[in-house]
Amino acid sequence: MRKAGSINGLILGIFAIFGSFIFEGGSLRALFLGPAMLIVFGGTFAAVIIGFGMDKFLMIFVLIKKAYLPEKYNTRVLVDDFVDLSIKVRQFGLLSIEKEIDRFEHYFTRKMLRYMLDGSDAESIEIMARAEMKFMQERHLGNIFIFTKMGGYAPTMGILGTVMGLIMTLANAGNDPTQLIHSIASAFIATLWGVFSANIFWLPIGDKLKQCHIEEKHLMEVSLEGVLALHSGEIPCSVR
Repeated sequence: MRKAGSINGLILGIFAIFGSFIFEGGSLRALFLGPAMLIVFGGTFAAVIIGFGMDKFLMIFVLIKKAYLPEKYNTRVLVDDFVDLSIKVRQFGLLSIEKEIDRFEHYFTRKMLRYMLDGSDAESIEIMARAEMKFMQERHLGNIFIFTKMGGYAPTMGILGTVMGLIMTLANAGNDPTQLIHSIASAFIATLWGVFSANIFWLPIGDKLKQCHIEEKHLMEVSLEGVLALHSGEIPCSVR
């Protein structure tokens, strides 16, 4: 449902903006101008490459896929699994759950359980977990920052395209008035694409990645609490 919601939101946004233009009697052919789109999208991508490097630029396509097709984290199932493990631990001891580790899908949960079974104390487990979460947060916020910057680059590139179009229009002033009006209208297409791409593509993707980060961090927090509860031998109702 969450995946469908993101895609449906994108479709709704495109329909609302371009649909209203068509309902007012406009033509889509007037909006899809190659030079304007090249300035906006090409300029935005160029700014990302300059500011973040080619590796980060190539990664944005993977991040877009993650934003629209995010991982699903079910903390209710996770809690149930930890309760089951706590019952087994109280009956047969910690080492009895070694074969149960692979039932957990998230790498962080499996990693913390292995630390516990290897004999790490509770304090060491928590230190390692907090460090892992800190590194994950820095990585995620760095990825989110790329799309936030793209949301700023795109409208600026659109204004740049509009200024260039107006310069060319004014340079040809004195010719056919109809052609002059057409050129002025075309000049503003770049601004439209800049604002459109920022507010329908780049900024919402950044927000979606931020939500994915919050959900994953929550799962990691729950996993850490579960591991610490198992380590201390908490009763199942306390674990839940």
